[in-house]
Amino acid sequence: MKYVFSCLILLVLVTSCSKIEENDDPIIGIWNHTVKTATNTNKMVIDNEEWIFNDVYLGRFHGYKDGQVVYLTDFNWSVNGDVYIVSYPGTDFPDDIVKMQETDEGIILVRTEGKVFAEKQE
Repeated sequence: MKYVFSCLILLVLVTSCSKIEENDDPIIGIWNHTVKTATNTNKMVIDNEEWIFNDVYLGRFHGYKDGQVVYLTDFNWSVNGDVYIVSYPGTDFPDDIVKMQETDEGIILVRTEGKVFAEKQE
């Protein structure tokens, strides 16, 4: 009887565990943008930006000046149709709203107003 009861409990545990949904969104990866001059309201100047998107709708942003990290923050991302929204909680950065485009040079993210946001790194 203990054996049957143990098997039933094991069966219930195995079948009740939920699977983690696999996220294979094409935005996942490292994206980079070299800028001439970029500032936020804190007057931070950077010459290179990097976003690392992961599969749980989170990521890390790095702002570089002369090859050194001068700003680092986490971000959240979401997708609605073909529009991606990148938000930076706890910062003064506004949300970035972008779309993905394929070009001859590779895959890029473009802001809704048409400016390049970032290029995907291989």
